Amino acid sequence: MQIKTEEDIVKLVTQDKWMMDILSAAKSLNLPDWWVCAGFVRAKVWDTLHGFRNRTHLPDVDVVYFNKSDLREETEKELESKLKSLLPQVPWSVKNEARMHLLNDLPPYTSSVDAISKFPETATALGLKLDDKCNVILTAPWGIEDLLSFKINPTPLFAEDSMLFEVFLQRVEKKNWKSIWPMLEEIQSNV
Repeated sequence: MQIKTEEDIVKLVTQDKWMMDILSAAKSLNLPDWWVCAGFVRAKVWDTLHGFRNRTHLPDVDVVYFNKSDLREETEKELESKLKSLLPQVPWSVKNEARMHLLNDLPPYTSSVDAISKFPETATALGLKLDDKCNVILTAPWGIEDLLSFKINPTPLFAEDSMLFEVFLQRVEKKNWKSIWPMLEEIQSNV
């Protein structure tokens, strides 16, 4: 399948029962401003563009939401437990983006999409959710060009700060994505 547009990504996800089951489970929690994000989206696109028959293993499936009225980490763990009861084979990770800026030592995020826009890589700054009619919605704050052209570039936040850029480089080295998806381009230093 060729992927050239955001609509192509939505179609790809809609045709994937496993992904739709995950989105449905996340939707069932009725969380405010929720998204399933990051590698969940990126890996599907890169797997497809590489022509892989089998899905690349994900260390976790990230669900984010935004709720300023309950910043307790215990709430996130309770939500993970609920998701595990629905789909026990999925490695769930649930985070309230209303508190994550504290862990990342950044100014407060204004929404989940704002938080997603501050993920380290543009190709990871992606999220999916289901609307009220169960249509797949994609957010891509920095677009999908880098994702589709196999580029691992830092988001502006990580590109503009030398310390964060170093964190970005270390993260990409540790992830070793090129060993999984060989068509990925080498990283260009732009700080």
